[in-house]
Amino acid sequence: MQQTDFIDQLLSFGLEKAEVENIVLLLEQAGTPTLVGKLNTATPVETFADNQWRQISKQILNKTHSIQLHQYLHQQIYQKASISPELAPVWTPDVDDLQQSNIYRLMQQRGMTDYQQLYDWSISEPESFWGQMIDLLNICFHRPYRQVLDLKDGVTHPNWMIESQLNIVDSCFQANNQSIAIVYQNPSGQIEKYTYGQLEKLVNRIGNALVGMGVRPDSHVGIDMTMTVEAVAIYLACIKAGAVVVTVADSFAPPEIAVRLQIAEVPLVFTQDLIHRTGKQLLLYQKVVEAGAEKVIVIPTTDPSQIQLREQDLWWSDFLSSNPPTNDQLTAVSRYPNDHCTILFSSGTTGTPKAIPWTQTTPIKSAIDAYLHHDIQMGDCLCWPTSLGWMMGPWLVFSALINRASIALYDDAPTTSEFANFVEKAGVTMLGVVPSLVAQWRSTNSPRTSDWSRIKAFSSTGECSNPDDMFYLMAQANYKPVIEYCGGTEIGGGYITGTVVQPAIPACFSTPALGSAFLMRDEEGQETDNGEVFLLPPALGLSSELLNTDHKAVYYDGIPSDSADRVYRRHGDQIERLANGYFRAHGRVDDAMNLGGIKVSANQIEGVLAQLDFVKESAAIAILPTGGGPSSLVIYLVPDQNNQPEKQEILQIMQQTIRQSLNPLFKISDCCLVEALPRTASNKVMRRKLRQDYLA
Repeated sequence: MQQTDFIDQLLSFGLEKAEVENIVLLLEQAGTPTLVGKLNTATPVETFADNQWRQISKQILNKTHSIQLHQYLHQQIYQKASISPELAPVWTPDVDDLQQSNIYRLMQQRGMTDYQQLYDWSISEPESFWGQMIDLLNICFHRPYRQVLDLKDGVTHPNWMIESQLNIVDSCFQANNQSIAIVYQNPSGQIEKYTYGQLEKLVNRIGNALVGMGVRPDSHVGIDMTMTVEAVAIYLACIKAGAVVVTVADSFAPPEIAVRLQIAEVPLVFTQDLIHRTGKQLLLYQKVVEAGAEKVIVIPTTDPSQIQLREQDLWWSDFLSSNPPTNDQLTAVSRYPNDHCTILFSSGTTGTPKAIPWTQTTPIKSAIDAYLHHDIQMGDCLCWPTSLGWMMGPWLVFSALINRASIALYDDAPTTSEFANFVEKAGVTMLGVVPSLVAQWRSTNSPRTSDWSRIKAFSSTGECSNPDDMFYLMAQANYKPVIEYCGGTEIGGGYITGTVVQPAIPACFSTPALGSAFLMRDEEGQETDNGEVFLLPPALGLSSELLNTDHKAVYYDGIPSDSADRVYRRHGDQIERLANGYFRAHGRVDDAMNLGGIKVSANQIEGVLAQLDFVKESAAIAILPTGGGPSSLVIYLVPDQNNQPEKQEILQIMQQTIRQSLNPLFKISDCCLVEALPRTASNKVMRRKLRQDYLA
């Protein structure tokens, strides 16, 4: 493009002439930056473009400019470097970013100058890698380990930290007592803070009260509530007392709560009376009661006189009063590394949620991912709108506290400008998201008046990201990287992610997680650059058991080994390796789907719809939008010809049924009426063909 055309185009975005002149001058002056060793392997042409974009994005562009102007300038700069727009970075690390990162410091300790060297070491010498990370995080042991890893039972059942004893909660309270552990916004809108010392006293008081009412090591205690200070303290107290926490998402309907409480055999549940969302009050205690909970401890969020408890249930104040405030000391119960600390649930392809135990070592994987890939350092502040019922809730607790950082909690919908202001006021340095949340922010531009300059990085997980949305997100903090992060409840963290020492390309992963390896296979089982993910065990965090089904059958049966006779583990994501060595996610290859950041099986949705009179049979599929982004739920329906409402009424009834019986966050985007569903010779519904037909 000629310079005059370029200038005219800039003026068309509403820029002043002086701003245009500054952009042209800066583009002419931007040179190639000094790089640190081989951490950045870009060519000279690429580094020149990176430097141009860094200076334009940092010195010229801001949130008052339209995102279209941002994208136009980015495209113009990288077009001259002959880089495809979808593979052009929106953020590249400079010298300070590199040298101040945890990864760089680890490389210095190991005498390495290349990120690939670091990754190769983490895979080829797992005992050395995991052992060094355990030391770096200063994980506390009641009895030290003799050996990091023992594979006498095979790679599918690794034994970690041999002969040791620990309680992972000890490792959460190594920061100074006066350091901030939790930042939250009270109901009046004021920011309040809990120090590590205050949080530990509350944890101990709760733990002593639990012991006083008969909770013992390995007792199962449920938590079904939003992410509050009390929820975090209850969670840690249960584990410190040796109990196992069973977490349930607060958005679930009573039948879904009931099945989880039954699978894990939970006699005691902590919950709250109401959930407050954008001015509405949603019943929670009532749902837990309808789910058949045996005994419930209720935290009031409104006037307790408005709600009548059952005879066997207790208000929070009555529970705490059984233990005097002065009794704020509690010795953590010693546990073995493979002892359970948490039971989380993840839907499989059978329709019944899998009950996945986290052991005392799983949180270490979470904290290591936070330290290395999210670059969490002492004094940072992590915010991730979530709950303990989703794996990112426990992940957030352990990732922040083990790394001596703080947690920012916002107990309302994170979709509004009020949440954006909270991020500013709380001093958040790492903000986690699900892609559908970013899409909503972008549609309303709710962060536009908030100062997010303290943010050092974003992270995105739970759904496939949309590149345009992630470009927008980076711009909201004066261009900071988005760490794409994909893993699972049964991993304790991620298997593929990004780093702050590699360029950030919207909606792309830059590396397998350190300590993790995988390959992709096509439908014939051959290795490919675009196919189903299979993980290479062992890796810290990988599950080795399920409470309610055969772990070996779910993850290992029928999986061929590779040419080196290595065992692989089924995972189910579809990942594509791009031309530049980065990766992009394409959703699930099986019948599980992520809707609104929550994993659910097609069978669960179909089972609920089967109760409707007009449904003869149905198939639920997830459709990934062109260009990426969150999955959309589409229902293929064979209606009962003798009882068939109009299509619009069908949609409304099905949506209402899913909202009441499963989750109000699951929204049907389309319904296709068909005479029959395509099936295999063994009578299985061919959902893959339905996806292909729908996209066609």
